[in-house]
Amino acid sequence: MKKSLIFLMLLFVAFMATGCETWRGVKQDTSDGAQWSKEKVNDGAKYIEKKTD
Repeated sequence: MKKSLIFLMLLFVAFMATGCETWRGVKQDTSDGAQWSKEKVNDGAKYIEKKTD
């Protein structure tokens, strides 16, 4: 009984630690994705401007 309780507690702690890190990664990727999109749109607009001049 005691070993299974300790195992469950350690499993819960490990899950919380990885869950928090994963969420931080998702937020960072979302932020980077928005910046990447802005750069690609800007590059596309510059390309079209050069071709139409």
